[in-house]
Amino acid sequence: MRSEEKGLKLDIKLEMVNSFKELIVYRKAHKLAMDIFDLSKKFPKEERYSLTDQIRRSSRSVSSCIAGSWAKRLYKGIRQ
Repeated sequence: MRSEEKGLKLDIKLEMVNSFKELIVYRKAHKLAMDIFDLSKKFPKEERYSLTDQIRRSSRSVSSCIAGSWAKRLYKGIRQ
Protein backbone atom coordinates (compact mmCIF):
# COMPACT_ATOMS: atom_id res chain seq x y z
CA MET A 1 0.00 0.00 0.00
CA ARG A 2 1.39 3.37 -0.96
CA SER A 3 1.93 6.00 1.71
CA GLU A 4 -0.48 8.40 -0.01
CA GLU A 5 -3.22 5.79 0.26
CA LYS A 6 -2.84 5.69 4.04
CA GLY A 7 -2.87 9.45 4.32
CA LEU A 8 0.83 9.62 5.14
CA LYS A 9 3.12 11.96 3.30
CA LEU A 10 6.57 10.43 3.33
CA ASP A 11 9.48 11.35 1.12
CA ILE A 12 10.99 7.94 0.50
CA LYS A 13 13.97 7.39 -1.76
CA LEU A 14 14.01 3.99 -3.36
CA GLU A 15 17.57 2.84 -3.80
CA MET A 16 19.15 -0.51 -4.31
CA VAL A 17 20.22 -1.99 -1.02
CA ASN A 18 22.87 -4.67 -1.36
CA SER A 19 23.24 -5.68 2.27
CA PHE A 20 21.25 -5.57 5.48
CA LYS A 21 24.07 -3.44 6.91
CA GLU A 22 22.95 -0.63 4.59
CA LEU A 23 19.45 -0.54 6.11
CA ILE A 24 18.78 2.41 8.38
CA VAL A 25 16.77 0.23 10.76
CA TYR A 26 19.70 -2.19 11.11
CA ARG A 27 22.17 0.63 11.76
CA LYS A 28 19.93 2.13 14.44
CA ALA A 29 19.34 -1.27 16.07
CA HIS A 30 23.07 -2.01 16.10
CA LYS A 31 23.93 1.40 17.57
CA LEU A 32 21.26 0.98 20.24
CA ALA A 33 22.63 -2.47 21.13
CA MET A 34 26.10 -0.97 21.55
CA ASP A 35 24.69 1.86 23.70
CA ILE A 36 22.84 -0.68 25.86
CA PHE A 37 26.04 -2.68 26.25
CA ASP A 38 27.91 0.43 27.45
CA LEU A 39 25.12 1.41 29.84
CA SER A 40 24.86 -2.10 31.26
CA LYS A 41 28.51 -1.91 32.36
CA LYS A 42 27.32 0.52 35.02
CA PHE A 43 24.75 -1.85 36.54
CA PRO A 44 25.27 -2.99 40.14
CA LYS A 45 27.49 -6.03 40.61
CA GLU A 46 24.61 -8.21 41.85
CA GLU A 47 22.78 -7.63 38.56
CA ARG A 48 25.76 -8.15 36.27
CA TYR A 49 25.14 -11.77 35.43
CA SER A 50 21.39 -12.29 35.29
CA LEU A 51 19.70 -9.03 34.33
CA THR A 52 22.64 -7.62 32.40
CA ASP A 53 23.06 -10.76 30.32
CA GLN A 54 19.36 -10.87 29.45
CA ILE A 55 19.26 -7.20 28.45
CA ARG A 56 22.37 -7.53 26.30
CA ARG A 57 21.08 -10.64 24.52
CA SER A 58 17.68 -9.12 23.81
CA SER A 59 19.20 -5.91 22.43
CA ARG A 60 21.41 -7.91 20.07
CA SER A 61 18.51 -10.05 18.90
CA VAL A 62 16.83 -7.11 17.15
CA SER A 63 19.68 -6.57 14.70
CA SER A 64 20.11 -10.35 14.36
CA CYS A 65 16.46 -10.73 13.35
CA ILE A 66 16.85 -7.99 10.75
CA ALA A 67 19.89 -9.75 9.30
CA GLY A 68 18.08 -13.11 9.31
CA SER A 69 15.05 -11.65 7.57
CA TRP A 70 17.29 -10.10 4.93
CA ALA A 71 18.91 -13.47 4.25
CA LYS A 72 15.57 -15.28 4.20
CA ARG A 73 14.22 -13.11 1.38
CA LEU A 74 17.02 -14.32 -0.93
CA TYR A 75 15.78 -17.93 -0.97
CA LYS A 76 12.66 -18.66 -3.00
CA GLY A 77 12.02 -21.99 -1.28
CA ILE A 78 11.60 -20.40 2.16
CA ARG A 79 8.99 -17.84 1.18
CA GLN A 80 5.43 -18.62 2.17
